Amino acid sequence: MEAVADNIQKYWDALKEVNDPEFPISVVDMGLIYHIQINEGVINLTMTFTAVSCACMDWIKEDIETRLLKEPEVKEVNIEVVWSPPWTVDRMSPEGRERMKRWGVSSK
Repeated sequence: MEAVADNIQKYWDALKEVNDPEFPISVVDMGLIYHIQINEGVINLTMTFTAVSCACMDWIKEDIETRLLKEPEVKEVNIEVVWSPPWTVDRMSPEGRERMKRWGVSSK
């Protein structure tokens, strides 16, 4: 089971390279990614956005897919967007909160 967790962790780490277009914070540190699973080269990812009307949804999804497809074993990426549970600032990592503070944006 530990090997599976390590295998998934590499995708979480890869997605730390994908930034939200509005803030220089990764989609992981923003708390947008809920779940990652891989099965025979197919990644199934569950995520949300900060708002239903987020203008960057397509760009973020494309950036996520592009980054994950750079991993040699990944053949396909399926992204499911969910709205429950809804995103709140509580989903942000401590690093993400600190970056928001540096940009002068409250994340409490």
